[in-house]
Amino acid sequence: MHDVRRGWWTVAVVSVTTFMAALDNLIVTVALPVIRTELDASLESLEWTVNAYTLAFGVSLIPAAALAERFGRRRFFLAGLALFTLASAWAGLASSPATLVAARLVQGVGGAVVTPLSLTLIAHQVPRERRGPALGTWSAATALGIALGPLVGGAVADTAGWHWIFWINVPVGLALLPIAAVVLLPSRGAREPVDLVGFALVTSGLFGVVFGLVRSNASGWGSPLIVGSLSVGVVLLTAFVLWESRAATPMVPLRFFTRRRFVVTNVVGFLMSFGVFGSVFLLTQLLQSLFDFGPFDAGLRMLFWSGATTLVSPVAASLAERFGPRPFMAAGLGLLAVAFVWIAVTASVGMSWVGLIPPFVLGGIGNSLAFAPAASAVLAAVATEDAGRASGVNNAIREVGGAFGVAVLATVFAHHGGFASVQDILDGTRPAVLVGAAFVAVGAVAALFYGSVRPAVRRPEAEQVTREPSLV
Repeated sequence: MHDVRRGWWTVAVVSVTTFMAALDNLIVTVALPVIRTELDASLESLEWTVNAYTLAFGVSLIPAAALAERFGRRRFFLAGLALFTLASAWAGLASSPATLVAARLVQGVGGAVVTPLSLTLIAHQVPRERRGPALGTWSAATALGIALGPLVGGAVADTAGWHWIFWINVPVGLALLPIAAVVLLPSRGAREPVDLVGFALVTSGLFGVVFGLVRSNASGWGSPLIVGSLSVGVVLLTAFVLWESRAATPMVPLRFFTRRRFVVTNVVGFLMSFGVFGSVFLLTQLLQSLFDFGPFDAGLRMLFWSGATTLVSPVAASLAERFGPRPFMAAGLGLLAVAFVWIAVTASVGMSWVGLIPPFVLGGIGNSLAFAPAASAVLAAVATEDAGRASGVNNAIREVGGAFGVAVLATVFAHHGGFASVQDILDGTRPAVLVGAAFVAVGAVAALFYGSVRPAVRRPEAEQVTREPSLV
């Protein structure tokens, strides 16, 4: 197969795969009332139906990326895709809450395997001069999957039943597997021994942190369970960093964090995910309460956000490859902050939903201007052979940022409002979204420290990474 055609087939395969993984992050939310009735599920079981995927996904990102570098990227991508597909079928067949939660855990692991590898495979199989449109397509697919989750879940659950929100992944996965096996080239990183101590520390540490975050509002921030989980997680992650600084073959080379661009990109990713995930989590609920929309209708209105993201992402990624990601990340996060403030200031009981269309479109544009160039920035910050592990770290940091955002903004919401009335919901959402805007605005400032070197005139990657100014 011609290299150009193979490259675009690669982009298509990884984009559809990450779309499915992103879609399943939130697709189940709108079907929870039906699942509760049909499976006689408790409130805690329903929470874990959502949180199990997030927990497994966040915990598995760094180990999966590191193991793929050691044992083969194509092999791990195919395994992750197969695991995700099988877990989707298992969830579709679930007849009890425990089975559904277990299937969602396995789904999360499969999603964590394919998500960081998608960027690595693009870096490996798409020439640098064509990487902008490729990254734009990938980021648009990812953003669209996140945005369409509630909409697709609502549509499928209303028409075919909740089981089909999982079954729709199965034919797509089965079709992708043989295509991926043909178009993806075998590649791997250095054949180093597996860092078993690092594996254990980072997995258990991330589990403690992510578990504490997803359970914080249900159990209370001050509860022994949450304090203990977060504390143990932080201690284990600190031990992981200390171990990696001494390990002969570290799972995450700490030299990544001596690169200013890598550090800045991860700070930007954390702050962006904090503000966007936390705010959009509340805004989808605000749409339903403020305008008496059902889940499907609310998801349909969110298309103004996701549609703008999908249209602008390819253009943003191409321009970032040409001019460098810094101005686009800064401008995109700035527009996101403006959009969130606009929504918080103008939303009111009795208003027409049409009044929220401009800030939603602005938010979608800002999201695409930041998200797609941030993916380019990760690849530009390290040499190609390090792209897998760097992508795993970046995805894990963004996932933790999103979990933090949902947990913290939900706490702000609960402190200022509640669900007693539409006005209570609005009173809680407004300050929470403003907090999200503040974090995104800080991210816009942080993006300015990325550096102004243009990708089109950079030295070869190995030399670039060697000579890039260090933080130490």
